[in-house]
Amino acid sequence: MPDLAGVSARLATHLHAAGVAVGPDRAGRFAAGLQLARPVTTDELYWLGRVTLTATPVEIATYDRVFADIFLGVSDIADSRGDPNQPHLDSFDRGRSRPDIEESGTSGTGGAPRPSPVADRNDRPQHEDDRELSDAPTGAPASPEELLRRRDFADCTMEELAELRRIVARLEVIAPRRPSRRRRRHRSGRTIDHRTTMRRAHRTGGHPVVLSRKRPTERRRRVVLIADVSGSMEAYSRAYLYLLHGAVRALHAETFVFSTRLTHLTRSLRTNDPERALRDAVGHVDDWSGGTRIGRAIGDFNDRFGRRGVARGAVVVIVSDGWESDDPADLGEQMARLSRLAHRIIWVNPRSKSDRYEPLVGGMAAALPHIDTFTSGHSLEALDDVLAAIADASRKSA
Repeated sequence: MPDLAGVSARLATHLHAAGVAVGPDRAGRFAAGLQLARPVTTDELYWLGRVTLTATPVEIATYDRVFADIFLGVSDIADSRGDPNQPHLDSFDRGRSRPDIEESGTSGTGGAPRPSPVADRNDRPQHEDDRELSDAPTGAPASPEELLRRRDFADCTMEELAELRRIVARLEVIAPRRPSRRRRRHRSGRTIDHRTTMRRAHRTGGHPVVLSRKRPTERRRRVVLIADVSGSMEAYSRAYLYLLHGAVRALHAETFVFSTRLTHLTRSLRTNDPERALRDAVGHVDDWSGGTRIGRAIGDFNDRFGRRGVARGAVVVIVSDGWESDDPADLGEQMARLSRLAHRIIWVNPRSKSDRYEPLVGGMAAALPHIDTFTSGHSLEALDDVLAAIADASRKSA
């Protein structure tokens, strides 16, 4: 019985050394295929390796060369282990080469021939560009998580949204720091700590020989997230509710959603279960997937929460496509009020992912002059820009 683990490791290692991008994912598929198929002929082993270890037609020529070197008598699988007593792979048919198999039109197990998806490279002239293409190593295929990072939230399936929840839960939302009114003793402080200085002066006969100093401490800025859950944003609402839930847990952020009116969701999102938080959030919003009245919602936030200190000096993140049903002038006026209260306003518009997008919609055009950062945030990859903008302590970045 051949050493299947040795077969898998030797072939994958030689292919990688020859320039074929064989990573752990391909090697794992090949090893699993060996356990299931149990090939008994060289032809069966060849096709099993070809469908699991190659990804593009340009890799086939290199695969053929390495396969022949290992399994058609040029070298033995035991050479790399230094075991001279290891028996040859007698269960494999070493007397036949792949060209003979293709010419005969049958495999070891019978049936119709399985032609190569590309013609034999020896049967056609090889241009210099082709030789360079075949010799150049190709990158390993993207992992499912890498593909999901580039996928638009609107295109995600239910299974991908479940995986998205786990990834978003691992994201680190960092709030910028700001100087606090409290001060703490520090040797490099610029302000003299009179109380500590006079207390220590008792040790030196009342003379303040050593001056104690203090400097301001820092504290996190408040983060406020306001998400549009109207009908035009329904495809992105679920993904951003996961972000809202993570921000509440990590930063004690204040969270709101709106469609035709504003709803405060902070208390509903304090649970540790994201799915329960999502259900509670949907249950508390009467106008979910309704119309869009952004100006009214921002005005309601300013009147009820902003002036009471929630938005004062905070980083405010608004997630909306900017489609306004009311007069855009009202939105412009409310955004101007909010900009005077907040330290920084970040507007996330998933529709702006297109290079041809221009903020010409009435609501978006009215809000843009009062926005510090404008970004798309339509995918996990684009969400990194949103998190970077939240962590940025500067006032203007766009």
